[in-house]
Amino acid sequence: MEGHKELLGLWIAQSEGAKFWLQVMTELRNRGVQDIFIACVDGLKGFPEAIETVYPHTEVQLCILHMVRSSLKYVGWKERKAVAQDLKSIYSAATVEQAELALLTFEEKWDKSYPTISRTWHSNWEHIIPFFAYPAEIRKVIYTTNAIESLNRSLRKVLKHRGAFPDDASMLKVMYLALQNIAKKWTMPIKDWKAALNHFVILFGERVPA
Repeated sequence: MEGHKELLGLWIAQSEGAKFWLQVMTELRNRGVQDIFIACVDGLKGFPEAIETVYPHTEVQLCILHMVRSSLKYVGWKERKAVAQDLKSIYSAATVEQAELALLTFEEKWDKSYPTISRTWHSNWEHIIPFFAYPAEIRKVIYTTNAIESLNRSLRKVLKHRGAFPDDASMLKVMYLALQNIAKKWTMPIKDWKAALNHFVILFGERVPA
């Protein structure tokens, strides 16, 4: 409630999919996570379905930066900047209706060259648009997994020169200790947290803890 980041778990996945993520979400529920307002995910297969199964009232938001990066992998270097700018006109729109118009404009301009991009955005639209319920200054609290990516970069620095681990337990021990040190730096609330919290109180009502 104070807006501080907190790491809730560390898991090893033999294969990622709905079954694995369902186990993770069920464990979090059993450990006391009673409710999730918004879950920002980065396109992992089966993750949105697992969240919605265990927390049916949760809004699942796809990471917009992940969507953009995933879209640009289809685009040649010469046109990448122009495509990225036109994608920005979609997610930076003031309203859902304006975003839909921007997506239609994008289709008309780019579908002949890159039809997969608009199809991907259309198929994921339900999980792209939740952040439009919030003002622009707090949307970045909601629609990006930057906090996770920053954490992953810190872990990669720790693991870079260690080579192979003899077993999973030794790897988990190193990562656990590294995460403890990383978390010590999380002393400040998320930027614009108070503004976000006020909107949560209005939108989610009694679900927000007193």
